[in-house]
Amino acid sequence: ERAHGPYQPREPGYGLHQPGHSPYDDQIPDPESRMLAIQNAKAYLLKSSTTSGLNLYDHLANMLTKILDEQPTNAVDIIENISKDVKWAQFQKKMDTLRDEHEILPTFEAAEKRKALFLKANGEGDEELEEEIGETPLPNVMETAFYFEQAGVGLSKDESYHIFLALKKLISVQPIQTCRFWGKILGLEMNYIIAEVQYHEGEEEEETEEEEVIEEGGKRRGEVEDEDEEKEKEDEPPKSTYKPPPVIPKEENGTGANKYVYFVCNEPGKPWVKLPPVTPAQIVCARKIKKFFTGRLDAPVVSFPPFPGNEANYLRAQIARISAGTHISPIGFYQFAEEEGDEEEEGGGGRDTYEENPDFQPLSVVEMVDSLSTWVHHIQNILKQGRCVWLNPFQKSEEEEEDEDEEEKAEEPDELQQEIGPPLLTPLSEDEGIQNIPAWTAQPSTNLIPQYAVAILQSNRWPGAYAFASGRKFDNIYFGWGHKYSPENHTPALPPPVQAEYPSVPEITETRDPTLEEELAFKAAKEEALAAAEEEDDEEDVEDDEEEDDD
Repeated sequence: ERAHGPYQPREPGYGLHQPGHSPYDDQIPDPESRMLAIQNAKAYLLKSSTTSGLNLYDHLANMLTKILDEQPTNAVDIIENISKDVKWAQFQKKMDTLRDEHEILPTFEAAEKRKALFLKANGEGDEELEEEIGETPLPNVMETAFYFEQAGVGLSKDESYHIFLALKKLISVQPIQTCRFWGKILGLEMNYIIAEVQYHEGEEEEETEEEEVIEEGGKRRGEVEDEDEEKEKEDEPPKSTYKPPPVIPKEENGTGANKYVYFVCNEPGKPWVKLPPVTPAQIVCARKIKKFFTGRLDAPVVSFPPFPGNEANYLRAQIARISAGTHISPIGFYQFAEEEGDEEEEGGGGRDTYEENPDFQPLSVVEMVDSLSTWVHHIQNILKQGRCVWLNPFQKSEEEEEDEDEEEKAEEPDELQQEIGPPLLTPLSEDEGIQNIPAWTAQPSTNLIPQYAVAILQSNRWPGAYAFASGRKFDNIYFGWGHKYSPENHTPALPPPVQAEYPSVPEITETRDPTLEEELAFKAAKEEALAAAEEEDDEEDVEDDEEEDDD
């Protein structure tokens, strides 16, 4: 029989370099010496490094485990990279008694907030599918986004779909009759996603009645307290005759600037917040200031002149201004109701309602792009007073006129001239430009395939406001900072002039202080006058005594 040849790498005796026992010797080494050599080799491999603290034995074992688990191709060619990866995996933070707090990624946090948008409500299933397919106030946000996308305007498809789901959730909670995605206003910290809605008849009126009752009750209590205070005061200081200008009341819900109700949220998935009705004072002040939004509705608006409200009120005022100036529709799509139009003209307020024209014939894209007279405003213009319908603040009811005296009537100022704005459904061709810039820019979505183009209009007065029309379909949207364009830099209003000093007359002129000599002379004269008065009193007493003695 042939003796055992050289040990192969897989055999235990391979690599032993003991004297007299070469790997190529034909003799089998002694088992004891072989075990001793193995132990010495293992002890050498287990020596820890003085720099990293690792040992070669564990490192090789980890490398082999990684190679066998992953089984990469051509492992011998990437052995160095595998060694580096194993070493990098050893560098971990030292664990202490406290557990590591894993950071929540922003994407994961946003996904958790939007998770509720994809969940169906309890009991919602295939049975309600037929009802949802029928008439619903939910707008088709994805279809609108498709048309605006052809003009390069809009949001990403993911965000548009999230807004679509958020509007669906809003409609399921609120008694809404009509709903529309108004747009998105950018902010420094967070943005505002805005929904324009109309309540069912009677829903909004109940809320306003409750607010009015509370306000009237507060006023009555205040009047009683004022009467008690007047009775207690006997000597009142002089009162000022200045009368502040009357407060212009806000328009009722469902009319004018408060025709629609607006809900906002910062991101799809966050709760919707209802904005308060806008007042004329807020609109008038919003025209004089220019502020960036922060994204927090309760943030104060620091400006001059002072804004009457917080950021929620300022946002509502800007929405009213943008809607009044940029919401347009193809001419002929809306028409006035014949019966209601005559009655409204008699009242002097002008027409403020319209209806959809069933006989509307859409114009071609070329006609709608070539002439701005094919577009009209379907939102009432806001007057300088801050209202859509002018109101005389000095006009009083019959009861108040009977209680007034003739003198008070004589002090009334002259009647104000009624403001008249452009009527409803006015063509865009009558809009004033901005110096040499037209108010609107019209263009087709594409010139390469004109038969499938969409008419796109862009407002130059309110950058970010767009409108499209394609056949019987049209819509308006806004994406911007909520600021009106001005060719010049914004200049805040100057403070009012300083009031004049009170006129100096002899009755109120302050006299100069007397000198020391004048004070001494005045004191001496006063003492002489007192002494003279005492002598006269003594003489009178002596005369009285003599008369009594004679009697």
